[in-house]
Amino acid sequence: MNDTIAAAILGFLEGLTEFLPVSSTGHVLIAGDLLGFHSTANAFEVVIQLGAVLAILGVYAKRLYDVFSAAPHDPQARRFVFSVLLAFLPAVVIGVLAHDFIKAVLFESPALIAVMLILGGIVLLWIDRKDLTVEHDDAMRLPLKTAFWIGVIQCLAMIPGTSRSGSTIVGAMLMGVSKRAAAEFSFFLSMPTMAGAFAYDLYKNRDILSVDDLHLILIGFVMAFVSAIIVVRGLLDFISRHGYAPFGWWRIIFGSAVLMGIAVGYI
Repeated sequence: MNDTIAAAILGFLEGLTEFLPVSSTGHVLIAGDLLGFHSTANAFEVVIQLGAVLAILGVYAKRLYDVFSAAPHDPQARRFVFSVLLAFLPAVVIGVLAHDFIKAVLFESPALIAVMLILGGIVLLWIDRKDLTVEHDDAMRLPLKTAFWIGVIQCLAMIPGTSRSGSTIVGAMLMGVSKRAAAEFSFFLSMPTMAGAFAYDLYKNRDILSVDDLHLILIGFVMAFVSAIIVVRGLLDFISRHGYAPFGWWRIIFGSAVLMGIAVGYI
């Protein structure tokens, strides 16, 4: 398939799955294999995530503006900003230390992605049925300790197939955060996390990316932005009504299909 068309498809898929607990990276890497698309140093799969970040910024622009404009004189607003930065910190440390291993080894293992998809699906089905006590129902008022541990758990998503949103949501719910607030805090945490991953990966690969690479990244970036806008606007309401079980079943089905594809030599 033409790389330009493949980049558009993969970008759309990235935005469609980034904020769902199904692992956008896992889906994009597997789809890239099926489409015969291989980016330089796997930079495409990481950098296009910034398109999804801009979608979140667009949807939450007014709310974020209110928070940052209030921060100089509102302790609660400052505390929220600090809670997100505190949650972001573990990803900075682990991401920098393990970057090369993640890109060179973990990104190149479809079997690992499939297994993590299935395991993550089982966890989502379990958490969705578990009667958890809700102690925090506002994503902007989480205790700092809770925010930090959500950030630690987010680091599991550096294993492709795990899901950044899935790990943060499950971790938050186990610490007493409601389903909706867990998803919303995951949205807020995605902004510095994916912006940081974008900047660091672009820096690391600055000497090997060509004009053609940047062209494909731009296409994927735009498509990720468009599809992420669609998902973000309706996701919280969907979760409130249906929970996380539909995503759990999808992960198990897709992961099993990938394993079967590997077994018959198609992947």
